[in-house]
This record gives sequence, structure tokens and C-alpha cells, in this order.
Amino acid sequence: MKDQNGIYYHPNPADVSTRVYVRRGQNGPQFRLWHNAYPEVWEKHGWLELDLIKAAAGIYKPQKVETDPLRLYDEAVAIALLKQDTGKN
Repeated sequence: MKDQNGIYYHPNPADVSTRVYVRRGQNGPQFRLWHNAYPEVWEKHGWLELDLIKAAAGIYKPQKVETDPLRLYDEAVAIALLKQDTGKN
């Protein structure tokens, strides 16, 4: 899907209040989170590469947090959406 902020997908199709925007970066897709109830997330956090997201998510593992932040960011979906947007196969 696409709107004024760019190309996005819903990481949980049952919850359309969360969107993950994707764009091309120098080292692969970049991601940016938007949540309807928390607009400050979009405002405070810029575009992130997957390697940085993975490194940051590592701090949650020792704490045994129930929600894995990496479940939001899907590289395969991002690549497919970016290809679809440009019409490249």
C-alpha cells in the first residue's frame, strides 16, 4: 500500500493501526514505524536499516520480552513491495 508517507505494510493484518513504511537504502531496505495511537514514534524515530533494528532488538532477548520487535520488520515483504512499486522483477 502507499500513501503520502510512502510504501507500507501492516505487520499484523488484523491491526491496521500499525504500519511499517519501507524505502530503498544504500544497504537494502529501510524501515520506519507508524502507529495511530502513538504519533511520537513516527516523529522521534527516523528511517532504520535492518541491521540496526536487529542489534537493538537484541537487548530484548535477555529480558525475555513476550513481543519480539523483529516480528514487525520483514525484509522479504519490504523487498517485494519495493519491487512492485517500481515494476521490477
